Amino acid sequence: MRILVLCATLLGLFTATSTAQTAKQWTAARALMVETDVASAGIKNPAVLAVMRSTPRHEFMPPDVRPYAYVDMALPIGEHQTITTPFIVAWMTQQLDPQPNERVLEVGTGSGYQAAILAGLVKEVYTIEIVEVLAERAAKTFKRLKYQNIQSKVGDGYQGWAEHAPFDKIIVTCSPEKVPKPLVDQLREGGRLIIPLGERYQQTLFVMRKEDGKLVTESREPTFFVPMTGKAETLRAVQSGEPLSPIINGDFEQMLEPGKPVAWYYLRQASIQEGGREGSPQCIAFRNRVPGRNAQALQPIGVDGRKVSELVVDLWLKPTNVEAGASDEFGAKVSVSFFDEDRAPVGMQVMGPWTGTFDWQRRSAHLKVPPNARVGIVALGLLGATGDLSCDQISVRMANPRSASK
Repeated sequence: MRILVLCATLLGLFTATSTAQTAKQWTAARALMVETDVASAGIKNPAVLAVMRSTPRHEFMPPDVRPYAYVDMALPIGEHQTITTPFIVAWMTQQLDPQPNERVLEVGTGSGYQAAILAGLVKEVYTIEIVEVLAERAAKTFKRLKYQNIQSKVGDGYQGWAEHAPFDKIIVTCSPEKVPKPLVDQLREGGRLIIPLGERYQQTLFVMRKEDGKLVTESREPTFFVPMTGKAETLRAVQSGEPLSPIINGDFEQMLEPGKPVAWYYLRQASIQEGGREGSPQCIAFRNRVPGRNAQALQPIGVDGRKVSELVVDLWLKPTNVEAGASDEFGAKVSVSFFDEDRAPVGMQVMGPWTGTFDWQRRSAHLKVPPNARVGIVALGLLGATGDLSCDQISVRMANPRSASK
């Protein structure tokens, strides 16, 4: 996969021993990330691109994952939390449309990186984190990096920060099932709210505006964030516990909006096309002409490796002039990346790759599940390969329960 190649490229940048050289390498890696994973993926706001280039993401990360700071991926920061991918940070910031004179509330400080991005664009940032360890770590980072316009505290973000309301904008970086009412009350009339809503593994990122005291939806995108805890957790109607959550919208028939299939997120060089397998109304199609670049769609699933030892992945596919490229990491395939309860990676299983040209065919594979897996990210498409690939009717089911004695 391209992400692995980019990891290797960036790791190669960090071999110098002097502080000056290391600083230059961080800057070069950050510029490369913004160019390849942010600007080229659709972020156009010049102010957002500028602050992404200048904000040191590596300073907000634990040492063990710092070498991957400028790879476009979520990474564990401890306490079952992750730092959001750079593209999603940039996308949410662009959608928020921050202005220099505004006051913004962030719910879910996490590493502090999103707050730092906002601090370079607005007058004041107020950020709340329910996990005390993370809140204190982020506060120390803000102080060390001399951010003067960020105020942070430990607290349940469900309740907002009433003392400093109203806010011009509110951004939520964890997912409740419904919009917390205190946040609606604390948003000024005409203000904008960005929030991921939904269940643990199936969420939608809403961009909303407050009009006449109520929220009006402006746009929606499938997404995947950590759940909101605290009061939001006690109000959650759907609790966890299933050994495996199913793939949603595997036939790509359900749409949030034109071009946006329900449940599938992080689409790259992908489109919904008419005419799927054997008269199916539509399918997903990928096209890539640059070796190493991903054309993909992702979907998270809950998978408890204590109870599930093996998955069966099944789908229909139709490749056209697909070439895998020079590296074995590139291919038209399905991959499932597994993560533990701290969202740290614990392994990957791959189905494929497929090359050449053939009409619709069914493919099925058994994939092993690590015992410490709790979440899986299903990636479908041309993962670094070139050509065209159509896919339809993908499903994931449990093959074997894990023996209680293991």
